[in-house]
Amino acid sequence: MATTTERDDDTSEAGPLESWTNGVLKDEAKRQRLYRALFWTACGFFLVTTLFPFYWLLVLALTPNNRILTGDWSLPVIGVEFPHPQGFNPVAFVEVFQVVPFHYFVFNSFVLATTTTIIVLVIATLAGYVFGRLEFPGRGALMLGILVISYFPPAAFLIPLFDAFLGNPVVVPFLGIELFSPPRLVNTPGSMIMPFSALFLPLAIFILTTFYAQIPDGLEDAARVEGTTRLGALVRVIMPLSAPGIATAAVLTFISVYNEYFFSSIMALENNPENWSPLVGGILSYQTQYTTDFNLMAAASIVGVLPVVILVIIAQERIVSGLTAGALKE
Repeated sequence: MATTTERDDDTSEAGPLESWTNGVLKDEAKRQRLYRALFWTACGFFLVTTLFPFYWLLVLALTPNNRILTGDWSLPVIGVEFPHPQGFNPVAFVEVFQVVPFHYFVFNSFVLATTTTIIVLVIATLAGYVFGRLEFPGRGALMLGILVISYFPPAAFLIPLFDAFLGNPVVVPFLGIELFSPPRLVNTPGSMIMPFSALFLPLAIFILTTFYAQIPDGLEDAARVEGTTRLGALVRVIMPLSAPGIATAAVLTFISVYNEYFFSSIMALENNPENWSPLVGGILSYQTQYTTDFNLMAAASIVGVLPVVILVIIAQERIVSGLTAGALKE
């Protein structure tokens, strides 16, 4: 066994960093101060990296476009290169609606996101109840198959969906027999809502399955004894108790669809609000073949993100509780 003198000699031979680490870990007060310092350092890094793009958008929006192209971004007096407003032009937030009917693009994205969220929640609620509350053969394999769909790149579905939405007749291979002619859905909300619903449905099903599986069976059985059907127990008992999970699935779906542009840019053949072109299409409308209004694009980006910011602020408690509660097993 090592003696006290040997242990003291080992401590004295330790380097400065090792000695400081050992001292902090042994002292409760120092350890708490270290944890707080690391926490605020991580928060500061996260805030800077997250908020700086919004600051950059605000700088561009308030700077006249001609000064953006030719301006010097060095700070006065100290001469350090750092983005800051070159002038003050708040009129850009009004011009975004005058140059382009930007409010129609925002409305399109809002309608597409809201409709898709409703469809996804209805289907995911029923599917989540089946996977989370019922026992049947092949449940795990079927759930895995649903989740695998979410890993496919959206581009893999583009060509067959676009061909189907163009209204081309469906023909039996080798026989040449025409079965039916689907309706032409290009430039309509249906050509975007259906792919959106299919893409974001697996995540919603997984979230709701996790929450529904945590509800005690006794609560549902008590409702069934009172004469309530399975659907009635789902609506009256299980869904209210799983409100954080439903809110999380709804908000994540809404934000994802609201920001989506890949399918929308393909299914809306022209970048016009009449063709249900979404928010990003409206932002790109300020860029033409010969000119690019960077200040208007920045101002439009800020205006377009405001609905999502308001939604997240209102539902932040539900989102946090939903994401954390879904990871716990009671």
